[in-house]
Amino acid sequence: MKPGTKLKSTVCDTEVMVIKAGEGTIECGGAAMAEAKPAELGALSADFSAGTLMGKRYVDAAGTFELLCVKPGKGNLSVSGAALSIKDAKPLPASD
Repeated sequence: MKPGTKLKSTVCDTEVMVIKAGEGTIECGGAAMAEAKPAELGALSADFSAGTLMGKRYVDAAGTFELLCVKPGKGNLSVSGAALSIKDAKPLPASD
């Protein structure tokens, strides 16, 4: 998967843009994401139903994956079953 690829959830309205990607399956709501929206949405997993926030970047613990949420939804993002977290903003330099 290359940077700039847009992925859509198969279980909710979430859409993301790939910023960085490594080896693994990008999932939302416990189901693999796809480049095309399915005709019918699948079932959302209760373990992955925390939701996504528009404009936030999501990363894995190793920093291998980075996704930008372009459309929020009810499912939360994961890679091969490991949940992603919101990337912290870089602190601005202090002005003394």
